Amino acid sequence: MTKILNSEEDSKCSDDYQDVNSTKKETSEEEPNKSIDSIADIVNEDDFNSFGFSKDLVHTLTKKGYKSPTPIQKAAIPELMLGRDLLGQAQTGTGKTAAFALPILERIKTNKGDPQVLVLAPTRELAMQVAESFNAYSEGHPEIKVLAVYGGSDFRSQINSLRRGVNIVVGTPGRVMDHMRQGTLAKNSLKTLVLDEADEMLRMGFIDDIEWILEQLPEEKQMILFSATMPSEIRRLSKRYLEDPAEITIKSKKKDAKLIRQRYITIQNSHKLDALKRILETSTEEAVIIFARTKLITQRLAEALEVANYNVAVLNGDVPQNLRERTVERLRIGGIDILVATDVAARGLDVERIELVINYDMPFDTEAYIHRIGRTGRAGRSGEAILFVSPRERSYLSNFERVAGQKIEQMDIPNNEYINKFRLEKLKKSLRDESSADENGELIIFTKLIEEMEEEYKMEAKELAINALKLATGKSNLLIDEDESWLKQQDNFKRRNDRHDDRNRSRRKNNRFESAMTERDKNRYRLEVGHRDHVKPGNIVGAIANESGLKGKMIGRIQIFNDYSLVDLPKGMPNEIFQNLKRVKIMNKELNISIFN
Repeated sequence: MTKILNSEEDSKCSDDYQDVNSTKKETSEEEPNKSIDSIADIVNEDDFNSFGFSKDLVHTLTKKGYKSPTPIQKAAIPELMLGRDLLGQAQTGTGKTAAFALPILERIKTNKGDPQVLVLAPTRELAMQVAESFNAYSEGHPEIKVLAVYGGSDFRSQINSLRRGVNIVVGTPGRVMDHMRQGTLAKNSLKTLVLDEADEMLRMGFIDDIEWILEQLPEEKQMILFSATMPSEIRRLSKRYLEDPAEITIKSKKKDAKLIRQRYITIQNSHKLDALKRILETSTEEAVIIFARTKLITQRLAEALEVANYNVAVLNGDVPQNLRERTVERLRIGGIDILVATDVAARGLDVERIELVINYDMPFDTEAYIHRIGRTGRAGRSGEAILFVSPRERSYLSNFERVAGQKIEQMDIPNNEYINKFRLEKLKKSLRDESSADENGELIIFTKLIEEMEEEYKMEAKELAINALKLATGKSNLLIDEDESWLKQQDNFKRRNDRHDDRNRSRRKNNRFESAMTERDKNRYRLEVGHRDHVKPGNIVGAIANESGLKGKMIGRIQIFNDYSLVDLPKGMPNEIFQNLKRVKIMNKELNISIFN
C-alpha cells in the first residue's frame, strides 16, 4: 500500500496538512466486507480517539494540546497498530515522531525489563529529541522507561540504566554497536526497530553500521523506516529488510506568504533577562509572545517584566481553560501586549497582532521550533522570530535552518546608544502623529493655556514645550546610562564562538575540497579486518598513517564490513610501503592489504 499526501504549510501552523491523493482505493461505506488491512482508509481519523489508544494516552495528548492528527499520523498509526512494517517519506516537522512513537507506546509490554524497541537516529541531538518525545507521550505510563544512548556521554551510566531495565532505547549507530558488542544491550527481546532520518544516516556514512545492527536483531520484528528523501541505497535497504511494508509519502508544498524573519543571539544564561528587556524595548509595538521551557520560568519572567512596567500575562499548564480564553481574547484586542507561554499552553494559538516571537529557552526539537515561530506572520502579515542560544546549543541551529528552509541571522543585543536613539525617534514620531489629532476639541484650550502661561509667568513657548515633554516622559530619565560592560563581554564571547564556528566550517570545506581534488588519484584496497575484530575507522587511519607516512587527509573513504574493510589510498604507492602494510596489525590481526577489484 502506498499513500501520497501533500502538506500545506499555511498561516495557522506547520502541522496543518491536506490529503490530496492516495494510490490505494478508498473503501466506501456501502462495502459489506472490509479487510483488516484497509483500516487506515476506513477509520474516522478526526481525533486521536479513533485509533484505539488507551484513555491514559488520549488524556496525555489532550493535556498537551494535540487535537487532530497530521496526515502522516493518520496514515501511519493504523498500520503500525496492526504491527505492519512501514516505509515513510516525510520531512522533519510533519509530526512523524508521534506517528511512530504513539503506536509503539500502545503496543509495548511493560512487564518486561529488556529493551523491546530500538530507535536509530543520525545525531545525538536527534536521539535526545526523540527520547524526550517518548517521555512526553508516556506521561500517563510512568512504568515505561526510555533511554538515549550516544557518543560523548558516560558509557558506564548507560550500562547501569540498561541493567536496571529499559523498554525503549534511542541511540546513534556507533554507540548502539558499542553496547551490542559489549553485550550490555540485550537483543533477543527487541520487537521493533525504527530508522529515523535514514537518508541522513546514509549521508553520514552509517549505512554499513545500520546493516550490521540489523543482522544482530531477531528475525521476527516490526521495522519502521522514515527518510526525507529516498535514494537508491535506502530503497535497497527497505526491500531487503522490510516485509510487505505500508508505504507513505508526505509531499511538502511551500506557502506563498512572506517568510518570517528569523534571528538569533548567542547569550550566557546569566544575562538572558537583561537581553530580553533590551530587545523588547526596541521591538514591535504590536503583541509579543515569549516561549519558556517550564511553568516556573514563565511565572518568573512575567513578574520581572511587570516590575519593568510591561503589560504582560502568563499562559501555562496551570492556567484554567476559562482564564486561558480570557487571556487570549485580551491579547487579541490589545489589552495585553506580551504573553509568556510554554509550548503546550500556546499550541494552536492564533492571534493576528503577534508580530514577534522570542524563544527565551531553546525548543526541545525542530517541530516545536516551527510551531513556535508559526505564531507570528499570521494572515499574510510580516513577522519576526528571535532565538536565544547558549554556546552549547549553537549546534542545533543548522537543524532549525534546515526544517525552516531559510538562514537564521545572528543579531546584536541593543546597547545604550541604540536604545537612546530608538527612544528619541519614538518620541518624535509620537509628537508628529499627535499634531493633527484633536478628537476632543482641546486644541483651543491648550492654545489659550499656553498664552496665559506666557503672559502670567513670562515663559517662552520653547520652555513650556520642554516642561510638557518632561511631564509626558514621566519621572524616569528619557535616556539610559546603564552599565553595559556585560555587553562588551558578550561581544568578546560571541566573537570567540564565531571564530570557532568559522574554523570548523573552514576545516569541513578544506576536507571536502581535498577529498574531491584527490579522489581520482586513489585506488580502493581491501583490509582483512572488520566489525568482528572490533575495528573502528580511527584504528585504520592510525595504523596506515603511522606505517606509510601518509597524512590523514590523504586516506580516503573507509567502509567497515563484518570480516573485512575497504579504504581508498593514493595511486602509485611504493611497493615497499605496500608490503609493510600487509604485515601491520590492528587488534592483533594483520591487515593483509590487497587491491580491491
